[in-house]
Amino acid sequence: MQPKLNRLLRALAREGLELTYDGRLYSVRLLDDANAPPAEVLLPPDLPVEGKAFRQLANLAALKHPGGGQVLRVRATPDFHPGDSGVAIGSVLHTRGLVVPGAIGTDINCGMRLHVADLSVDTFLAKRDAFVERMKGHYFFGTRDVAMSSRASEALLRDGIPGWLLETLEQPLGCTGRSDLKQLDAEVDRIHLGGGLRGNPSWAPDTFTREGVVRDAGLATVGGGNHFVEVQRVEAVEDRARAWQWGVREGQLAFMVHSGSRDVGKHVGVAWQERARKAWPVGQPFPDSGILPLGDERLVAEYLEAEATAANYAFLNRLLLAELLRQTLRELFGEVEAPLVYDVPHNLTLPYEGGWLARKGACPAGAEQPVIIPGSMGATSFLMVGCGDAKSLESASHGAGRARSRFSMSRGGADHSEEALGLTGVDCISLRAERRVEEAPAAYKPIRPVVDSQVEAGIVREVARLSPLLTFKA
Repeated sequence: MQPKLNRLLRALAREGLELTYDGRLYSVRLLDDANAPPAEVLLPPDLPVEGKAFRQLANLAALKHPGGGQVLRVRATPDFHPGDSGVAIGSVLHTRGLVVPGAIGTDINCGMRLHVADLSVDTFLAKRDAFVERMKGHYFFGTRDVAMSSRASEALLRDGIPGWLLETLEQPLGCTGRSDLKQLDAEVDRIHLGGGLRGNPSWAPDTFTREGVVRDAGLATVGGGNHFVEVQRVEAVEDRARAWQWGVREGQLAFMVHSGSRDVGKHVGVAWQERARKAWPVGQPFPDSGILPLGDERLVAEYLEAEATAANYAFLNRLLLAELLRQTLRELFGEVEAPLVYDVPHNLTLPYEGGWLARKGACPAGAEQPVIIPGSMGATSFLMVGCGDAKSLESASHGAGRARSRFSMSRGGADHSEEALGLTGVDCISLRAERRVEEAPAAYKPIRPVVDSQVEAGIVREVARLSPLLTFKA
């Protein structure tokens, strides 16, 4: 590792970056900005690192706005890797007096949702084919019936899951007519932030506020990239008391949903990146990084309201993805309760110590809070509990992190054999062959050192491990 690290240090120094490593924690900053705080990355020595990601992190730490405000701290999780928008995935940004829309991007409130079911794996696999065909219809072919009244739609965008539920209890439409709405209501406490932020329907596309029945093509869809729905087995329980409290038992069936705000998040994110550009003080040069913070209090408040609107949509998107799966289990196996363990967001800006904390591809890890860290579709996933570690900005990784880009995986000449991709024995359901290649286990870092490094740092503790049975990729 040492020769490779030395080469990286020399290469980054030539690019104007100062990088140090103590065997556990990297520290990086721009050489020409001594006033910027160093950005820190928790990373075991045996995991791959990329210079591009370090530059993105250093640029984030050096952000300034001509009107004032400051970046207080920047931290990155061990699944840290370059982001397409100029902000590294795994970045956690603590600011005061400014907010950075680009530090969240367009996939607002991308997050994870985990359910367990008292159904044996053998019983489930006996009807695997029937289950897959029904779910392919729901997720890929549009057989799902997702509808709501315009009142429920506006309540969702304004108040999140609680507002949507209040209106839906009055007038259930589509698939919610087959839902156990009392169960959904009881599960709100297991959604981070109660599944609702203070939004405003005016920030969403106008299709959501028209009179009559609202049918949005994006709701209950998985999305591209690393998003997925996976059926799993609870492989092992490490913290039995906590697992019992959360309703998790060894041998249970489980299912995990990873998706976000889809087109609503894109609508909000793109609009606000443009607004940040237009609001930049006339005559002041744009940052070389292209990342534009907001400093005006009115604009900050409006952006956070718009972000909350998209976040509310994402909470419902994950709920409905899970609900379609839960309903299918009930159709095939009878009364299966399949309760929610937790739903946690990754990409959000939230109040923190008198300022703001923006996570991009990082999971909140407050004290005693459930933390969900998925592996690749061929690897174990982890249910953890947060330790509220201030040094890490109370944040954990949201997965293993990419080790190879999608282009690298799909380029001509690459070894696309099942063995080389790590897909041997992996049950991946997708309509696109290239998706299996781009998202193959070989594209990702090994999950165990990512998790272990965070346990050793006092960020999280292990509760249970879950092994994959089958994975849906759009």
